[in-house]
Amino acid sequence: MVTDGARREEILETAAALFASSGLRTSLREIADACGILPGSLYHHFDSKEAIIVELVERYRDDLDRVAKEALDSLHSLEPEPVEESIIQFGEAIAACAVRHRAALILTLYDPPKVTGDELVELSRETPTAIDGAMLEILGAGGTAGAIRSGIDLELLAERVCQSMLHVGVGAFHSSARARGVPAQKCRIFLHGVAVRPPSKAALDRSSAMRAAREVIAAWNGVTQEDERVAHLRSAARAEFGRRGYEATTMRDISAAAQLSTASVYRMFGSKEDLLASIMHSFVDNVTRGWDAVLESDAPAIERLDALMWVNTNLLDRFSEEFKIQLALLRQTPPTSLNLGRTFAKQQRQMKELLATGTRAGEMRIEGASADARVFSMMELVWMPPSIVQKAGVGPAHALERETVLRGAAKPS
Repeated sequence: MVTDGARREEILETAAALFASSGLRTSLREIADACGILPGSLYHHFDSKEAIIVELVERYRDDLDRVAKEALDSLHSLEPEPVEESIIQFGEAIAACAVRHRAALILTLYDPPKVTGDELVELSRETPTAIDGAMLEILGAGGTAGAIRSGIDLELLAERVCQSMLHVGVGAFHSSARARGVPAQKCRIFLHGVAVRPPSKAALDRSSAMRAAREVIAAWNGVTQEDERVAHLRSAARAEFGRRGYEATTMRDISAAAQLSTASVYRMFGSKEDLLASIMHSFVDNVTRGWDAVLESDAPAIERLDALMWVNTNLLDRFSEEFKIQLALLRQTPPTSLNLGRTFAKQQRQMKELLATGTRAGEMRIEGASADARVFSMMELVWMPPSIVQKAGVGPAHALERETVLRGAAKPS
């Protein structure tokens, strides 16, 4: 006979698998069916879908805290590992935790949609600070030992490294044999950079790639021919989709936020799908134009990589609502393929070509892991987490990328 405890564990494990593959749209009936029990029996253990999610998130956070404690115990042991090895081992442990708890990670990444319930929203706002604190202490020990360069904001770097490790669990690439070594590779890039001979700040600032990036960014604020009412409606819809999530937002919600009649909204956009497509098409078009302008410049590969990071950081600052919508869509339908999706397939190809060009020219070095893993890693590393952009600002966030992804935080040996 199955005990209550064993049944509860089965429900949690089954729900985690379903949330990781089907996202928030997973229903309690689907969880019960997958467990081979009646929905009424499931209610004996959990009174709502949110209650299941909250427990999954709490277990995820507890596991992260355990990983952080083990990293600090190792650092404070009588024979601690060298700083670089400590960072890599801790990074790998965070990434493994993210993969184990993929459902909880995806459902709480940055801000969950408000319709998920107050308890989950509040829980998600309690950021997992233990891993950031432990990483900061390891980096600080590296600074004291002379292994980490001075002048780097170690608090921002600690958060950046931890976020990058957590992102390993977001997509499906981690399930591929080609992904082996990705967490360690990312840590080494943060520590040693990819530039063989890092250009000076002045050289990067005056590069033709940076000029192209600035021209594209300036055009975002240019005058458009869009009708004022349409622009107002799109702005209201952006906020509602980002706040509630696409699935839960209705045209009535959008019309109320825009202070327009529902009939007026339908006259401007025939459906919610059309409105979303209009918003996201504009965002993707801005990404595409930014990347194309930078990559078509005659600058060396390392300067183009720097300018791409500038474009992306500004995108996250200027179009934060669109990024939230992307996350909301990801929660509804978590990625299952190994690539980054059709939305950024072109940019994935462009990154592969840029890395190949930079390596052939002797400008870049990216050691270890497979070619696919190198592209996967760099596609994530050129996008600064929005939480850091919001906290530090565009300039400091980009400066951190230059000091780590390009130059490397470790002191040259």
